Amino acid sequence: MANPNYNSRETEVKAFDDAKTGVKGLVQSGITAVPKIFINPQIDPQQTPISSDSAQFEFPLLDLEGVADDPIKRKAVVDAIREASETWGFFQVINHGIPEAVLVEMIDGVRRFFGQDDEERKKWYTRDRKARVVYNSNFDLYSAPSANWRDTVYCEMAPNLPQPEELPLVCSDIMIEYTKQVLKLGRSLFQILSEALGLKADHLVDMKCANGMAMLQHYYPECPQPELTLGASKHADSDFLTVLLTDQVRGLQVLYQNQWVDVPFVPGALVVNIGDLLQLVSNDRFVSAEHRVLVNSLSSRVSVACFFRGGTIRSTELYWPIEELVSEDNPARYRATTLEEYLTHSHSKGLDGTSALSHFRVGT
Repeated sequence: MANPNYNSRETEVKAFDDAKTGVKGLVQSGITAVPKIFINPQIDPQQTPISSDSAQFEFPLLDLEGVADDPIKRKAVVDAIREASETWGFFQVINHGIPEAVLVEMIDGVRRFFGQDDEERKKWYTRDRKARVVYNSNFDLYSAPSANWRDTVYCEMAPNLPQPEELPLVCSDIMIEYTKQVLKLGRSLFQILSEALGLKADHLVDMKCANGMAMLQHYYPECPQPELTLGASKHADSDFLTVLLTDQVRGLQVLYQNQWVDVPFVPGALVVNIGDLLQLVSNDRFVSAEHRVLVNSLSSRVSVACFFRGGTIRSTELYWPIEELVSEDNPARYRATTLEEYLTHSHSKGLDGTSALSHFRVGT
């Protein structure tokens, strides 16, 4: 049945997009109610979120200190990552090798970008996905059932590292430095994940899972009616692995055992989660967990998500379940796909609350 408000919604969406100031612009204009295009049908205002602070859940926290040269510690971490990747699809890491000063500066860099005046930010605003830097609000603004309460700066940082002059001046240096650090960490994580799958340490690295990386800088402004909208609707990530840096403002929740669980803030920690493509190549051994972001009325929130996506988006590299993880009793559950095909499908459907993986599943 056609939505009777479709035409007015289309007009509202276009007006919002044409302003090129994002959700931050709405907040700056002094709005006291959430515009209709942001009201999320997934939300049950009566539902009380479960907090992982309760004794019911213990969010996985892994200490990476010594994993490179202490075999006993490494085995313990491999076992813990296997457990977390098969159940939660999420975990946090401490002693990951990235200096705290770099983490702090990266968060500050995002705040500097979004703290610029409208005209300065507008210079980067675009819907052209091929642009080196894409700043806009909601990549799926025109296709999703409702818009999310967030603005984003997106940039492909690897395998071809941008030149500083191609990036916003207020955060170019830290974007480059942070990328170099996260690429090193990503390689190490993929080696541990390979071992957790019972493969040789370099298996996922040799598959080029660690080669390509996109950086998404998210800004979630304070919201006048946080019970009506979300910073990010329920979704799973369209990549192999995501490394997430957040500020101290909580909001990220993971769907675990059919309940929304808060991801606790741990100073200096990074949140890591399995993406759809790793679930695909692991033939469902590892789970790409659904998650969402809540907003609040008191403060804005900042996060930096680094998506490991193999090679370049236009690579012809094919991905399918790893041969060693497939058997007569456990046949391949997915067909082969390229990164471009996967992302095209994922982008076209938007954050509609359904899994992009189901499109590539074979059999029953």
